[in-house]
Amino acid sequence: MQIIPAIDLKDGKCVRLRQGKFNEVTVYYDNPEEAALRWQNEGAEVLHVVDLDGAKEGKISNLPSIKKIREAFRGNIEVGGGIRRIEDIELLISSGIDRVILGTVAAQSPEFVKKVCKKFPERIIVGIDAKDGLVAVKGWVEVTEIKAIELALKMQDYGIWGIIYTDISRDGMLTGPNIEATKALVEAVKVPVIASGGVSSLEDIKRLAQIENLWGVITGKAIYSGAINLKEAIEMVKK
Repeated sequence: MQIIPAIDLKDGKCVRLRQGKFNEVTVYYDNPEEAALRWQNEGAEVLHVVDLDGAKEGKISNLPSIKKIREAFRGNIEVGGGIRRIEDIELLISSGIDRVILGTVAAQSPEFVKKVCKKFPERIIVGIDAKDGLVAVKGWVEVTEIKAIELALKMQDYGIWGIIYTDISRDGMLTGPNIEATKALVEAVKVPVIASGGVSSLEDIKRLAQIENLWGVITGKAIYSGAINLKEAIEMVKK
């Protein structure tokens, strides 16, 4: 299982939001590439980068920072945040980004996902944010009637590389991940699933690692606050 550090970008800086709220911001690094180098030195092979301004604006807003992270980091990088246009996907891939994450657009325009999976095979990840098993969209503002597992199966048929699954009631709250919901999704699909949201301790990572075939877990606040030592966590899951 991969342990994937998150770098959230706002105004070109590496930050964290509490439960996705733009008015509750902590700045960790003025230069996000420093965070990328730190996590690489601690053993990370994959980075999860979110353009928070992009998520708000609906277009890429932190490209210079994304490019600096790409120059600094040797492993795979996945980028998400308000990506809704083919041009933006092309721009990220041509900037050396390995995989592009689509969120709201997957629930609202499934045909778009189908189209881009054909154009960029093995490069598209769908982020499914769920609350009580139902898909939430638009930066978690709206909860739909769509079941997370149903959306996951539909996206799998379209040829996505994998899924990032977030239980939004737990994100940034350090309350522990939703093991049951994550396990149910992993068992339902054949593509890689990356768990996200609520990881607060090595114990949480240990519990996630027991889910057979879970591809990875994203951790943000816990590694920045020191609640989890990334190097230790990576060594633990390799045993």
